Amino acid sequence: MTLPRTPHTRLLGKSGIEISSLAWGMWRFAGLELSAARAAIDAAFEAGITLFDTADIYGFGDHGFGKAEELLGHIFAQAPEYRDRMVLATKGGITPPTPYDSSAEYLTKAIDDSLTRLRTDRIDLWQIHRPDVLTHPQEIARTIENAHIAGKIRAFGVSNFTQAQISALAQFSPVPIVSTQPELSPLRIDTVENGELDQAIAMNLAVMAWSPLGGGRIGDPQNAREQNVAAALSAVAAAHGVSRTAAACSWIMAHPAQPIPIIGSQNPARITEAADVFKIQWTRADWYSVLVAARGVPLP
Repeated sequence: MTLPRTPHTRLLGKSGIEISSLAWGMWRFAGLELSAARAAIDAAFEAGITLFDTADIYGFGDHGFGKAEELLGHIFAQAPEYRDRMVLATKGGITPPTPYDSSAEYLTKAIDDSLTRLRTDRIDLWQIHRPDVLTHPQEIARTIENAHIAGKIRAFGVSNFTQAQISALAQFSPVPIVSTQPELSPLRIDTVENGELDQAIAMNLAVMAWSPLGGGRIGDPQNAREQNVAAALSAVAAAHGVSRTAAACSWIMAHPAQPIPIIGSQNPARITEAADVFKIQWTRADWYSVLVAARGVPLP
């Protein structure tokens, strides 16, 4: 029996904002020449991607805090029409070397600084990058409400939060949480089995899956488990005439929570090929074969 095909577009949780079912991530965007950066964005548009995910910390280390946002801001200044073609997502709350700060003072400044670097008047989806356990969720909720009322952010999400942290914050936040961003891949199936995706379905959260290719190990498996998962994906990929990496992303998207893989390549050809995910229609048997390979033991 085949599973439903993944639609090319969907809504961003309860926000009413229409997004692509694939996202493009900018954690390696900083440092590109302006022409190369525009070529990568053009390739994403060609693949049907409208959801672009960055963060204020992207670029930290090699290029500098905020440099990925700053580069995108330069592109918006050069080609303002790019901004209106995107659903722009960014994140804040990681503060090296602290490491996390979700206080009202810091988050307010982080949002304002991102707007300045991005040269835009609004962020479509603003997310807390990592949970700060020292800030009460009520303080976070008030900060987000103020930014939302001011028109600085259209929607609010979280990244790397536990289920309990999401539930606690939701209790205090008049601005609904519309997305969550966990690590999820055929090699990182905790999210499938620990209830995170079930919570996302129950709360109508868009699931933005980071590292959907297992940090590159889907393409270059190193041990027996990884090779077994790669073999199960390759069988499906060959049947549909696509790459193993396309099959890996498509496997994620086939779950009823409809997770959104965040494509990390900065190579225009590979970005364009991301649209191959829509060529695959999974059977239950094929989907579970990947899950069993990832678990390393049979299902009960």
